[in-house]
Amino acid sequence: MVLYLIGLGLFNEQDITLRGLEALRRCSRVYLEAYTSILLCNKDKLEKLYGKEVIIADREMVESRAEEILEGADSGDVAFCVVGDPFGATTHTDLQLRARERGLTVRVVHNASVMNAVGACGLSLYRFGEAVSIVFFTDSWRPDSFYDKILANRKMGLHTLCLLDIKVKEPDLAALARGRTVYEPPRYMSIKTAIEQLLEVEAARGGGAYGPDSLAVGIARLQADDQQIVAGTLAQLLEVDFGLPLHSLVLAGEVHVTEQEMLQHYRAGRGPGAVTEPVPGLGSSENTGQAAAAGAGAGR
Repeated sequence: MVLYLIGLGLFNEQDITLRGLEALRRCSRVYLEAYTSILLCNKDKLEKLYGKEVIIADREMVESRAEEILEGADSGDVAFCVVGDPFGATTHTDLQLRARERGLTVRVVHNASVMNAVGACGLSLYRFGEAVSIVFFTDSWRPDSFYDKILANRKMGLHTLCLLDIKVKEPDLAALARGRTVYEPPRYMSIKTAIEQLLEVEAARGGGAYGPDSLAVGIARLQADDQQIVAGTLAQLLEVDFGLPLHSLVLAGEVHVTEQEMLQHYRAGRGPGAVTEPVPGLGSSENTGQAAAAGAGAGR
């Protein structure tokens, strides 16, 4: 009857909207897409709230066996749940197109995603350029296509949201070559790893898109109770312990005075493991320190 694409928000089972929850409870099957992002709660909590079994849809199922999700959707409603907003990844657009080709009705229930919630860091959403993805480097694969996009944003004075790689249920290639399917443990890129890779690419490309002294904002566990936001230079953020995933990074462009005032509340030097040097572009160290003291606890 209906394929529902339902956004779950960013943190835990409680972030689903009332509209999304009502739709989900009408469905005969409920899938959870579990490879482009993760909720910071386990499946059991979702099932308890929904009153439904939750079927984990990994990359293989969504990209290669999507027909399994759509099978039977012409006789009973099916929910495809996505962390954040349903259209945060192009894969979900593809699923919608497949459903429409089969003559199925598709309804979308939107929710918050990192693409809009990133405004919590104090930088205006209107001043963001194209977002980029940074993937884990390997010995033989070190993609740097993000660099030109960051450089273009920088030339226009725009901020850049860097989405950091996650690896969930990735096959072990060595085992696969021997005819065995073995999956590697999940990996989630940290802000530290992202910065190290960014600086490596800048050293190789030399276009001046950013450098160790560039202003940036590190964001960990956005929307969670222990959310952490720290503003500083890339060099300073390398020294910050951002803790558990998920992490994101924003490279600042031209910073408006109002944005500057907000970033002062998140300057490096607040919290365990943070550095204490002043942050270029955020006003004098005296004023910044006063703002940090006034905003103690903000962003957590």
